[in-house]
Formats: sequence, C-alpha cells, structure tokens
Amino acid sequence: MIGAWFIFDLGLSAEPLRDRPTQHAMKHERRRMSGAVMIGVDAHKRTHTFAGADEVGRQLAVRTLAATSEGHLAALEWAQQWPERVWAIEDCRHLTRRLEADLLRAGETVVRVPTRLMAEARHGGRERGKSDPIDALAVARAAWREPNLPVASLDESTRRLRLLVDHRDDFVAERTRVQSRLRWHLHELDPTLQVRPKGLRCRSVVAQVADHLADVQGPVAEIARELLARCAQLNQRVNELEGQIRELVEKQAPSLLAIPGCGALTAAKIVGETAGVVRFRSRAAFARWNGTAPIPVWSGNTDRVRLNRGGNRQVNAALHRIAITQAGRPTLGQAFIARRLAAGDTRTEALRLLRRRLSDVVYRTLLADELDVQTRPAGGSLVAA
Repeated sequence: MIGAWFIFDLGLSAEPLRDRPTQHAMKHERRRMSGAVMIGVDAHKRTHTFAGADEVGRQLAVRTLAATSEGHLAALEWAQQWPERVWAIEDCRHLTRRLEADLLRAGETVVRVPTRLMAEARHGGRERGKSDPIDALAVARAAWREPNLPVASLDESTRRLRLLVDHRDDFVAERTRVQSRLRWHLHELDPTLQVRPKGLRCRSVVAQVADHLADVQGPVAEIARELLARCAQLNQRVNELEGQIRELVEKQAPSLLAIPGCGALTAAKIVGETAGVVRFRSRAAFARWNGTAPIPVWSGNTDRVRLNRGGNRQVNAALHRIAITQAGRPTLGQAFIARRLAAGDTRTEALRLLRRRLSDVVYRTLLADELDVQTRPAGGSLVAA
C-alpha cells in the first residue's frame, strides 16, 4: 500500500529523482552560460512584441509583429541575427499557446516567465511607464535573473486531459446553477416535495420529479420541466466526460491512481495542471509551485515559517482532498496525522504537513510515470488524437 511518503521501487532511488536536473533545464543552463541572447515576449491578442537582451540586461533590438503564424515566422527570421538564443514568454497560456507551439516546432528553447516576475523587473528598471517594449524587455531581464524557470514543451496528451477536465468543470458548474434554480421552482410548485441533496444527479430521481411535474400547468411548471431536462442532459454529459478522463488517466498516470485517496478526477486535475513534472528541478520546486511549501519568515534568532496562500490552488486543493481521505482511513497518512496530534499540533497544522509530504509523493509518482511513458515502445506511445 502506498502511504503518505512511500518511495516507489522502480529501480530509481529517491535522491536522484529529487534533485536531478531535467534535460530541458540542462539545455537552458548551457545556453545561458554560452552568452545567448534572451528574447522577451509581451503577448497580446493581435500583436506580440519581442525584445532581445544580452546577459547584463541591455536591450539589443525590439520588434512588434502580428500574433499569427506568419508573424511568428517573421519573428524567427528576425531572431536569426543571434545564433544562440532563448525565448522568454510571459506565462499567459491562452495568449501564447500558439506562439509557443510554433517556436517549439521550429526547435527553439522557450521558458515561461510568471507575470509577477515580469512586473518586478519592470518596476526595477530605469525607464518609467508601461508599454509593450518595456514589458517585453522586463520579461527578458526577469528570465536572465531567474535561472530555473519552467521550460515549455509540447505535450498534447496532457493538454487534452486538462481540456477535458476544465470542460467537465464548466458543465458541473452549470449543473449546479440549474439545480439551484430548479429547486426554488419546485418549492414554489409543491412545498411538500422533498428531493434529497445531490438527488438531481440520479437518473431515477430526475424521472420521479418529471412524473410529478407532468400534470402541473403554468409558466413556473414549464420552466421547471425545461430546467429538469437540461439537468438530465448535463448529468449524462458529465458522466461521459468522467469516463473519458478516467481512461486517459489510467494510461498516463497509473501509479498516481494507486495513492490512497487519489481518484481519477483528482489525478486528472494534478496531471493537467502540472503539464509535465520534468519541468520542475526538484520536489521542493514542485512544492513551492503548488503552494504546500511554507514561506520562510525567520530573522535573527526567530525561526518560523508562514502559510503559503499562493501557488497553484487547483493542485493544492487536489492534495488537500487526498489528505482528507487518508486522514479518515487506515493509511500511513492517518498514522502521520495521529503522531502530529500527539506532538501537540492542531488538526489543521497536521493536514498542512501531510499535504507537504503528499506533494513529494505526487512528484515522485508523476516523474516515474513520465519516465515510463518516455521509455515505452513506439507502439504504446501516448499521442492525442
């Protein structure tokens, strides 16, 4: 049984998995050390602004081009003046996904710069104001300053999984709104009609409510029947998407499903949001990204940390669901919670510590699954249709 801090016996020790640099990161470091030019990109819907900067942050050239494949090709031609180059793109996936894909297919190295780092670099610059060239230069300077930025890569299978998860989440949110409106209309029509919580997700309950409304007349009843039909459609579509997601997760991350408390939807959320765990240099970097690593606030003789309320909250919530499930079942996670409570921690503090350990487990598991996919024969490769 896999516990809260179980290390998988896959012929790989925990230490190399924890701190081993990825191939993308090593390639990025080699280019940084060889005097490459960093091309910062400030992306918008219609235009992209590119600014080249050397390793001391001096602006070399600026170009604004259309946000189309033709514009991306022109950017590649413009960048040929620097044989060694790295593209630094502000991390706005919906605006930059097409640009990233075109650059990666052309064999370029692309790193993603968080918006916060770009803003800090812009505020620290000597030129005042805000414009596309200023932002693009700030992106390039931030990329030079931060040596371990995530490297972009093409991963169609992971993206497909994330799109399906987000699509299902949209349908679930819509179903919740429809059910809330429907319940108010049902209460107005018949206050004695009792529908159990979450009952409208069940086909038999929906059928019973439909029979109850069959002979009721009036505009409220018509609206209720329409909402009930929409609720039935959403239930069917949500279940279909869940089946597709489960099938993809079983192929892409089977070891993740073996962790107690990690179901198919939770695993899909983690895999989709992570978008390739090899882009993280260590398990500590992964924990910082998902918000389970505390923030150090010590100074002098004071040694303490503060709760991290940042990071990827979707993955943080997924780890919390795993922790809650393990705490309520006979697992190593439950034993860990009991030891922390006996040591004087509150239950909330114990769950935070368990989430941090689960982050390491998930990191090792994802890394092992991705290495397994990379070494899988060509006939078993996972390529999105």
